[in-house]
Amino acid sequence: METITLGQNGPSVTPLCIGTWAWGDKLFWNYGDRYGPEQLQEAFTAALEAGVTFFDTAEIYGMGKSEKFLGQFLQQTQQPVQIATKFGPVPWRFTAQSVSDALTESLKRLQLDRIALYQVHWPFAFFLSQETLMNALADEVKRGRIATVGVSNYSAEQMRDAHQILAARGVPLAVNQVRYSLLTRQVESKGIIATARELGVTILAYSPLAQGLLTGKYSIDSTETPTGARKVDPRFNKEGLQKIAPVISLLRNFGEKYDRTPAQVALNWLIAQGNVIPIAGVKTAEQVRQNAGALGWRLSDDEIGELEQVSRPWL
Repeated sequence: METITLGQNGPSVTPLCIGTWAWGDKLFWNYGDRYGPEQLQEAFTAALEAGVTFFDTAEIYGMGKSEKFLGQFLQQTQQPVQIATKFGPVPWRFTAQSVSDALTESLKRLQLDRIALYQVHWPFAFFLSQETLMNALADEVKRGRIATVGVSNYSAEQMRDAHQILAARGVPLAVNQVRYSLLTRQVESKGIIATARELGVTILAYSPLAQGLLTGKYSIDSTETPTGARKVDPRFNKEGLQKIAPVISLLRNFGEKYDRTPAQVALNWLIAQGNVIPIAGVKTAEQVRQNAGALGWRLSDDEIGELEQVSRPWL
């Protein structure tokens, strides 16, 4: 399995990351209904079997449950696994100590002494300035509890500011985690992708299948009806599905050529952008195996270009 370096000199990770938002989350993902600890353990094992050893979580996912599950599963393997988690800059955290305390709690739940990637979940600066926050993270790099620092949902300008504060401490900004897929390409038009390339920052792409729209499961003719949050998402109504039909059609065509699913083609397109790692959220071993099918092959340059053209309305 080829690997990608996070940032300029961070850990080497697999070109696909497993997302664990649903691990223990009842609010958005109905954890406990049709999937539980057993399915999550199987998903973790299936990822390692497929050679995918990079996992993304956050302290807020399942209110700490996601980190706890990963911590338990990590105890059962000798295989090297890279974990990324996230710090939430909420209003009551306004000191450098609060950053250190949050990291301590995450490491306890994960049963780790050091984390491969620690990310700031949102660019909110309520009472904790970016200066204080980034310096606190740089301190933790020096202490050895964080290998690399990342941000999430930062604009090009916010990313540049974070990069500059960290650089003054000799710490590179390794990652910006953003929403990115064939149906959400605003990170390109807003200059985030170009700025990341310029600064040597790796892009982690969350929601790479646009909440399932790019799986081809939902279409005008499909009997599959959206549930949960998808019910109220206009992209899943008839007009929304009509709009994305040309993208799905092209994904199907390329999928047939390579004996892959539309989802695997969509993930492959993201990986082909270079310096981009999709985070594919999973609840089951089968979903892990499906997502891993995006690896080990590559769309041609012409096909990458065709998908770029057909998805331009989402720039």
